Amino acid sequence: MEFSSNIFVFLFLPVTLAGYYLLHKPYRNGFLLIMSLLFYGWGEPKFVLAMIGSILFNYVSALLADTFRKRKGLLKFIMTVCVAGNLGLMFAYKYLDFFIGNLNRIGFNIPLANIVLPIGISFFTFQAMSYVIDVYRGDVKVQRKPWRVGLYIAFFPQLIAGPIVRYKDVEAQITDRTVDFGLFSAGVQRFLIGFSKKILLANNMALIADRAFGTPDAQRSVTYAWIGAVAYSLQILFDFSGYSDMAVGLGKMFGFRFLENFDYPYISKSVTEFWRRWHMSLGRWFRDYVYFPLGGSRVEKKSRLVFNLFAVWLLTGIWHGASWNFVLWGLMYFALIAFEKLTGFPGKFKTALARAVYRVFTLLCVLGGWVLFRAAGTLAAGRYALTMLGLGGNAFFDDSVILTFREYWFFLLAAVLCSTRIFKAIRARLDTCERKWLRAAVNALSVGAYMFCFVWAVSFLVIGAHNPFIYFNF
Repeated sequence: MEFSSNIFVFLFLPVTLAGYYLLHKPYRNGFLLIMSLLFYGWGEPKFVLAMIGSILFNYVSALLADTFRKRKGLLKFIMTVCVAGNLGLMFAYKYLDFFIGNLNRIGFNIPLANIVLPIGISFFTFQAMSYVIDVYRGDVKVQRKPWRVGLYIAFFPQLIAGPIVRYKDVEAQITDRTVDFGLFSAGVQRFLIGFSKKILLANNMALIADRAFGTPDAQRSVTYAWIGAVAYSLQILFDFSGYSDMAVGLGKMFGFRFLENFDYPYISKSVTEFWRRWHMSLGRWFRDYVYFPLGGSRVEKKSRLVFNLFAVWLLTGIWHGASWNFVLWGLMYFALIAFEKLTGFPGKFKTALARAVYRVFTLLCVLGGWVLFRAAGTLAAGRYALTMLGLGGNAFFDDSVILTFREYWFFLLAAVLCSTRIFKAIRARLDTCERKWLRAAVNALSVGAYMFCFVWAVSFLVIGAHNPFIYFNF
């Protein structure tokens, strides 16, 4: 089931909210767990078995880690089994056929397993694993009630596309939380923002990107290739940040406060800053469970720092999918971030012009990375990039450019503006205005705008203009 579907908005969510608030507090967590499992198994019920298996495995692993904390040898064995079990589950579902396919390319003849990938497996596996590791480290107390661990792992708002929630951030909220009108209304507002981002912006950017990337290489003009790359960059931003907005909003409706996952990443001044603003929960996960344990930046030798960065970004690329595109995409960011770490750029720049040029360079690197991310293969990505650089012998301009702007100019303009802080800055300025009537008018107009965008987005769903979330594949 998807947030941006009529079945969720007009059936599942109202039923879940009604049931939650009609029940007494002791039964609410159990009800949310049942509804979360129903949500996850809606399209393919057998995936629920993998989810329940993950919950039970990590629940027992945490109990064992806490019980045998003083027996260091046994504790290390338990944690090894836990990490191997979680990663083994991901490997079997997500990477086995990729591994077999690469073996077959070098002479083997192994039949593919053709295992269907459970949606969001990378998200809930990392989330479950972090709970056990935090118990092992002593950062959180072990949870002895399995349904609470189950709710933490399977809670439907952030189950299949993040943000990756740490147990210590919601531990107290799972056991005791309250919702007032202000929090609930803020949750509804945030959900409407994310819903509109997904349907109105991401889906329309997807139509542009799909046409551009689907055009035969010889027929794609240089300008059209750039438009397709920009459209995909905007699509993936509003697709993923829209989902995160909806997840944060839904959490607030049930009394949960999740950390933010996006912070206007396309205004970043450097590649390092981009990854502090993009998918922040994943960045924090790799920082706390891979980068810091390896030594982080506090190492004596620069070669060790480079190795630590290499390990993190190789794993980041692999996490995103079973494809050499993702591996190369991760290694590209390793090279760029290692360059910034070793040189101190752009912090060492003395002039505003140099910093502005580096900001453009950052955005171009991100754009090129998304081409690698989106293309059907590494060779296809290379051909697309050559077209963008004008090295493929393609025409500079064609009718597709005119048709795209004629049909989608409004959505392109809105997407570009919404990727900046301009609307947030205007709203902040109006909110601090001394004239109360103006602030009241702004609030009323905001409510009207949210409702208008929601109705507009629903109309797109009614006519079938819909595509699934990109990060469901991860």
